[in-house]
Amino acid sequence: MSNTVNLDWSKLGFSYIKTDLRYVSKWKDGQWDEGQLVEDNNLNISEASTALHYGQQCFEGLKAYRTKDNKIQLFRPDQNSKRLNSSCRRVLMPEVPEDKFIDACIQVVKANEAFVPPYGTGATLYLRPFVIGVGDNLGVRPAPEYIFSIFCSPVGPYFKGGMAPVNFIISDFDRAAPYGTGAAKVGGNYAGSLYPHKLAVEQGFADCIYLDPMTHTKIEEVGAANFFGITKDDKFVTPKSPSILPSITKYSLMHIAKEYLGMEVEERDVLVERLDEYKEAGACGTAAVISPIGGIQYKENMHVFHSLTEVGPVTKKLYDTLVGIQIGDVKAPEGWMVEVK
Repeated sequence: MSNTVNLDWSKLGFSYIKTDLRYVSKWKDGQWDEGQLVEDNNLNISEASTALHYGQQCFEGLKAYRTKDNKIQLFRPDQNSKRLNSSCRRVLMPEVPEDKFIDACIQVVKANEAFVPPYGTGATLYLRPFVIGVGDNLGVRPAPEYIFSIFCSPVGPYFKGGMAPVNFIISDFDRAAPYGTGAAKVGGNYAGSLYPHKLAVEQGFADCIYLDPMTHTKIEEVGAANFFGITKDDKFVTPKSPSILPSITKYSLMHIAKEYLGMEVEERDVLVERLDEYKEAGACGTAAVISPIGGIQYKENMHVFHSLTEVGPVTKKLYDTLVGIQIGDVKAPEGWMVEVK
């Protein structure tokens, strides 16, 4: 393993740091080219690209981790590949074969190995794969050409000074339309969330929670993350809806809750009027793994879960187990970790 770059790993946030190389592959005339690693972190695309005008694009996020014995591993890249292709299908872009996707991830990590943070720092190497529609085009139609690219950036531990609960407010806005693109990881979903997020932060909350767009009675997503709750009888419950982005972290936590912690797991409606069913709650996603939820403001009422200041014991156990698997300290389920060799 090569030496790492000289960065203060404890001071890293979740922000862009230019690394040495990124992967770029182009689709033209019905096929992807071989793809290559390039130094330039700027893309040169047509001013008429569908990605710029009609939002024909999607992206992914995953991480590479360094283990105690200095191996580097990726967490479930096959799942990111499947979700990327599901997003591509939704906005009529060509799919990226799974072996090409995983190979590209490995190439990027190896090429930027010096930026993979050391074991024990809490920092990781974040990978951002994306597909965009490019080429000269004017009408509302799929692009004539596409780019699939992956760049990476080292990111710090999400919780500086330990995991602490944060509070959220129920938004009046919808994140996605009932039969829209909520289940695809496309940029438009995020652009639409910027304003509700700003309003929530101005009111002193970490972010807002979106209810289902059809009836506004059920919790769907927490900002850009998935929701889960722990019931008073120790069930792991998470919302089920066609307009939720299927979180790889969430499905991993469902497996861990069942197989590692022996809990019952339910994917079902989470009614906002019945938050008192849950003794703990959290938001989960690639960046934070789990953000514990202290309280949720709904209309005039602030519902507090375990505590506004301390993480609940089940949430802590879920977090420790998943992070342990990712950094190689806990035995992973078959096929979850892919070593970068």
